Amino acid sequence: MTIKPPCLKKGDLISIVSPASTPTDASRVHSSVKYFESKGYRVTISKNVFNINGYLAGTDEERAEDLNQAFADKNVRAIVCSRGGYGTPRILDRLDYGLIRRNPKLLIGYSDITALQLAIFKKTGLVTFSGPMAAVEFGKDIDPYTEEMFFQMVTQPGKIGPLKNHKSFRLSFKGKKRVLGRLLGGNLSLITSLFGTQYAPDFSRSLLLIEEVSEEPYSIDRMLTQLRLSGVLKKVSAFVLGQFTECNPEEPNRPHRTLEEIISNDLLSYRKASVSNIPYGHVPVKMTLPIGVLASVDPVKRRFSIDEAAVS
Repeated sequence: MTIKPPCLKKGDLISIVSPASTPTDASRVHSSVKYFESKGYRVTISKNVFNINGYLAGTDEERAEDLNQAFADKNVRAIVCSRGGYGTPRILDRLDYGLIRRNPKLLIGYSDITALQLAIFKKTGLVTFSGPMAAVEFGKDIDPYTEEMFFQMVTQPGKIGPLKNHKSFRLSFKGKKRVLGRLLGGNLSLITSLFGTQYAPDFSRSLLLIEEVSEEPYSIDRMLTQLRLSGVLKKVSAFVLGQFTECNPEEPNRPHRTLEEIISNDLLSYRKASVSNIPYGHVPVKMTLPIGVLASVDPVKRRFSIDEAAVS
């Protein structure tokens, strides 16, 4: 059963956590606190947010503790991740999913946070939000479109409907009819990292959401091949493709397949409905997308829609 977290209201308490890497600039976290306070919210910074353990924000125990405590705290209504980086797969077996199920609340982040979001959906059915983070978008001048899409998604308990596109992104649709499915996915590397574990959700009849950053085309080829060999690409109903940022060959003068060739020949050749080039991923202009809700791709009307409420 899908669980919708309560919507965010003025005066609610937001907790900032670091389940992956340490914020590279602590001042951005503090700037995000001021930002949320200026919008009428209260903010608390979890105790281990700035810890450093190599490329991790503290030990696995510390990062999991902050997340579990944020869900356990009855006063906290939203949990905003400071940044991605790497680390959430390491704590999936340390989370109290029963606690999370009993205390549904907003969880917001993207990139490495993908593993956390998919695991939580698999274990609890809780809808989470792939969107801006404290030490990234909220920690400096947030783009107006990014801001608008975030608050639309987390504060409105009604059906969302067709998503507004940004003028800088030219959407590309394929297919002959509207396709409805549950929106699942996020960062491609983190999606594939869950295969073979108990934390990977069932992608059958889903809308597969994908974005990536700083991966060469051959690496994206390898990950899509894994999706193909595991049967995921046949199971899904449609593809929702965001931005593939800085995904260029390291040696462009050597023979290689382009990213466009890989996407076209290895993914879109399945002839499923798709929308490509949406404002989503490692870009400052981004949609906030609810992971686990019913969504649709309509190539005829050229619409990408969220077809139910994302919050209660």
